[in-house]
Amino acid sequence: MQHICRASEGLIRSANPLCLHFDELAGLTCLAISIHLLQKYHTTHGGDVQARKEQYADMVNKYYDLATSFYEYGWGTSFHFAHRLKHETHTESIRRHEHYLALRLGLQPGVKCLDVGCGIGGPLREIALFSGAHITGVNNNAYQISRALYHTKRTGRNLDQLSRFVKADFMNMPFEDNSFDAVYQIDATCHAPDQVGCYREILRVLKPGQCFAGYEWCATSAYDRNNPLQQQVMAEVELGNGLPDIRTTEETIASLQAAGFEILDACDLATTADIPWWDPVDPDQWTRLQNFRTTKVGRKITHYLVKALERVTIAPKGSLEVATMLERAADGLVAGGKMGIFTPLFFFLVRKHAQ
Repeated sequence: MQHICRASEGLIRSANPLCLHFDELAGLTCLAISIHLLQKYHTTHGGDVQARKEQYADMVNKYYDLATSFYEYGWGTSFHFAHRLKHETHTESIRRHEHYLALRLGLQPGVKCLDVGCGIGGPLREIALFSGAHITGVNNNAYQISRALYHTKRTGRNLDQLSRFVKADFMNMPFEDNSFDAVYQIDATCHAPDQVGCYREILRVLKPGQCFAGYEWCATSAYDRNNPLQQQVMAEVELGNGLPDIRTTEETIASLQAAGFEILDACDLATTADIPWWDPVDPDQWTRLQNFRTTKVGRKITHYLVKALERVTIAPKGSLEVATMLERAADGLVAGGKMGIFTPLFFFLVRKHAQ
């Protein structure tokens, strides 16, 4: 990656109150430069959709270099929303959301599965332990791969026998045709510059007659592209989450079909949830203890702690700006959810035709 800024040799590597991996962040990129380079791709900073699509790999890598440590701090190791039932905790809903994919795909011991855009491997580890299937995780971000390997080793329980991680672009994966018995993705292919092309690459590595399932980030049928307020909300979602653009649920179904898949099931799970998917990041839910860090009070505490850590050089310069950017992203997600124009819970189950 260009514009690499070496961390100071004297950077403090001791633990900090937030448990953020600032030492690793500082070694990745100069944060202030990376923030500027990420922002330049987006509409609110003069960018356009085509430029984002052409430079998607660079954009997505910069985004996750910046965001990963803050995600781990505020969210854990599974970077996704979930369908949540009444009396169910956030953590329980995250696990059930992941188990649901395993059940719909029929994962079991002996099955060879692919996780497209595996993040730091939270869902992969959970699904592998739940189902007994062997899962290969693909991720094009080196920092996230390093975190995935760290967490997997730390978990133990023979996960090295049930998983592996491959650094690769999911638009051009280093696997033979018809390599996997099943494929899934969770909130990952929304980063693809070409939705049909991404799905075709997944079709290529999937065995004939087998299934691909996922949760896609989508604009709903209520989204009006000509509404300035709705456009602004979507722009905040795109910028704050490193997306080239956001497709509708209808466009996603059409893309899956154009790629060659047979649609078995497709629905927005947000419509049947007891608790809104955006609840864990809604700052107005100030009484929420499990996700306290994302409440208004939690945000303020994080703000002042990161500011203090940045001042004494434990946190690299630009850390506070990253935290602020992610807060704006969360506000955009909450607004999109409350307006009914955006969902991260569009579920699909599709099958590759038998040959």
